[in-house]
Amino acid sequence: MKFVSNRYFAGSYRLLLGLAILGSVVWQVTDRVIHNVFRPQEYFTFFTVDTSILVGVVLLVTAYFSFTGRPESRTITLIRMSLVCSYVVVGVVYNALLRGLPASAADAGYVWPTTPNEVLHVWAPALLVVEWLLFERQNAVSFKAGLWAWAYPFAWLGFTLVRGVIDGWWPYFFINPNDKGGVTGMLTYIFGIMAFLYVIAAVLIPAQRLTRRIIEK
Repeated sequence: MKFVSNRYFAGSYRLLLGLAILGSVVWQVTDRVIHNVFRPQEYFTFFTVDTSILVGVVLLVTAYFSFTGRPESRTITLIRMSLVCSYVVVGVVYNALLRGLPASAADAGYVWPTTPNEVLHVWAPALLVVEWLLFERQNAVSFKAGLWAWAYPFAWLGFTLVRGVIDGWWPYFFINPNDKGGVTGMLTYIFGIMAFLYVIAAVLIPAQRLTRRIIEK
């Protein structure tokens, strides 16, 4: 598996995946603009969209590192770890709770384009896990450092809750305290997802170490 250690292979993988993710966001925005249903103040609040943009940018940065042979800093490794955990949550939550739900009243008659939707919610999360396992394994991440998996989601959640209280708009039903589950239901989902985030980190951290040993043999 020497090809995995090839920096040009790593750079190409990251570059193509980053472009596919960012291109899918652009595709969605363009399609909504064309159909006159683009509301940026809502679109850019979705966890999927925010996570996808961050992942896409980080992939382009790390692709540059790979192509130029620059070592990855521990900070970048922790950012990657946090984002891959968040992206796994995107895929699991969407497919378990959100797939097939009716569109909002404001989008009556509009159907999201299928390809970018599937890229962002299915293929990109899976391929990002592969990226985490295969590339830049110099900086070992401890289980304690896995707590950083909560940093970005907590920041997003704090902003979203404050905004929801102010203007009454919630990107997802399960964080809406006015939904049928009430505050109790909202907190149950939040704590459940946060616990799931750490479980993901607790799996991906040793999985990366195992992959490193296999590749280096």
